Amino acid sequence: MTQEPSFRGEVIMAGLGGSGILTSGTLLAEAALTKFKNVTWFPSYAISKRGGLCECTVVFSDDEIASPLLSQADGIIVAEAAQFNDFEGRVRPSGTMIVESAGLKAKPRRKDIKIAAVPAIKTAIGITGGSQVANLVLLGAFIEASKIIAPELIEQQLEKSFAGKKNVLEINKKAFQEGRNLVKGK
Repeated sequence: MTQEPSFRGEVIMAGLGGSGILTSGTLLAEAALTKFKNVTWFPSYAISKRGGLCECTVVFSDDEIASPLLSQADGIIVAEAAQFNDFEGRVRPSGTMIVESAGLKAKPRRKDIKIAAVPAIKTAIGITGGSQVANLVLLGAFIEASKIIAPELIEQQLEKSFAGKKNVLEINKKAFQEGRNLVKGK
């Protein structure tokens, strides 16, 4: 009898500031915990003042995870368009990269990965008047484009994380759904 290969999800999220990236990473990791035996969430900050470069890596699998550190991943979310060139090479072949479209000047060099430029900041401003939920727009776009985990698991985690905060929950769920809508059918 042959054993089915187990699934391993790997996502690197990057941006400036940190709180949005870390929140998205936490949501993904906690959602993955409902389905997978092993999950790692690993934040990393650049050596600079507050508001500097931030990276968060999430890995989930039923198999043991030897290390939370990844030089490449199947999925990359880039919240700061200026970081596009730094992260395009970190996507494994056949992987998915979601990048903020505002300020994106770089052109994709690779044809072996799926890349979607998403107007997350513009979408977030349309929802809240500010950019605070752009991270959830990007996460929604990534989940839809990559199919790495069921979107319902993220929605359930949003409900847990923002229980008792009805307005905040609705805004976050809307941002996540709008992100999904931006890449549906692409």
